[in-house]
Amino acid sequence: MDAGLIVILIVVVLVLIVVLWAVGTYNGFVKLRNLVQEAWRQIDVELHRRYDLIPNLIETVKGYAAHERSVFDEVTRARAAAATPGATPAQQAIQEDQLSNAIGRLFAVAEAYPQLRAAENFTQLQNELTNTEDRIAAGRRFYNANVRDLNTKVETFPPNIIANMFKFSRAEYFEVTDPAVRTAPRVSFQDNQGNVGNYNQNAPAAQPRPTDSPVQPGTQQGGPGGYQPNSYQPGQPFQQGPGQGGQYPGQGAPPPQQ
Repeated sequence: MDAGLIVILIVVVLVLIVVLWAVGTYNGFVKLRNLVQEAWRQIDVELHRRYDLIPNLIETVKGYAAHERSVFDEVTRARAAAATPGATPAQQAIQEDQLSNAIGRLFAVAEAYPQLRAAENFTQLQNELTNTEDRIAAGRRFYNANVRDLNTKVETFPPNIIANMFKFSRAEYFEVTDPAVRTAPRVSFQDNQGNVGNYNQNAPAAQPRPTDSPVQPGTQQGGPGGYQPNSYQPGQPFQQGPGQGGQYPGQGAPPPQQ
C-alpha cells in the first residue's frame, strides 16, 4: 500500500476520533446544563409553595397578635423580595435567608400565645411549612451536586476547550449564607457536683497534671477522720477519728464496736 495513502488514513482516523470526542463532550455539557436547570425548577416549585403558605400564616397569627404589625410587615417585605423573578441562585439564596429569619421572628411571636400554638389551623400551617422547608433542603442538595459536576467539567482539561468554544459557563450554587447556620454548636453539660459548663468543639484540650505535683498517688491527705484512701495497707492501723485507732474491716480485723 502506498505510504501516502497510509498517512491519509491515519489522519482521517485521528480527525474522526477528535470529532467524536468533541461531539460526546458537547452532549455531556448539554446534559449537565439541563440537569442543573431541572434541579433549579424543582427548587422553584417548592419556593413558590412556601410563598403561598406565608400569607395564610400571617393572617392566622394576626387573629391572636394583631399589635405585632412590625413583624408582619417584615415578613411581607421579605416574601415579596424573595418572590421577585429573575434573581440568580446566589441572590435568591440571600433573599431566602432573609425570609427565613423573618419567619423565625414570626414564630417567636407565636410562642407567646398558647392559644395560637394550640390552634389547629396554625399547627397545620406550621407542619406544611416545615415539610416544604425539608423539600427545599433536599432540592438544594440535588441542585448543588449537579452544579458541582458541571463546574468541574467546565474547568477540566481538555473538556474546557469545548466549554470555551460553545460558551458553557460555571453555574452558581444555591448556598446558605446566614452566619447563624454555620455557627458551631455548643453543648451544655452538668457534672456530678451540679456544676454547669459548655462544650466547644474548638476549645483547647485539657492540660495533663504536672508530674512534679506535691500531691503524689497514695499520699494524698484524707478527710477529717484522717483516712487516706490510697495509702492504706491491709492489716495496718487506720485513724477513724481524732484519737481512735483500729484496723480496716474485712481484712481479718474485729468489727467496729457498736
